[in-house]
Amino acid sequence: MDIAAQIKNNLISRIKDSKDLNFLKALQTIFDSSEQELYQLSSEQKDAISIGRKQIKKGQFSSNESVISEMKEWLTKK
Repeated sequence: MDIAAQIKNNLISRIKDSKDLNFLKALQTIFDSSEQELYQLSSEQKDAISIGRKQIKKGQFSSNESVISEMKEWLTKK
């Protein structure tokens, strides 16, 4: 049995045996929060992401190498 399975079995056993309501509520909170989105994005941010994804599909983007090259060139002119 791998480590993840051992941990899961141990946790299941401990949860089943627990009579501590505060402990169980705390675990429920942890599980609930881990299932929520990591980031809360505004509608403007979601729209900007959508626009960016559409641009990528259309090939409207620059490679990382070309951006770095442009930045180096710009910095040498300063």
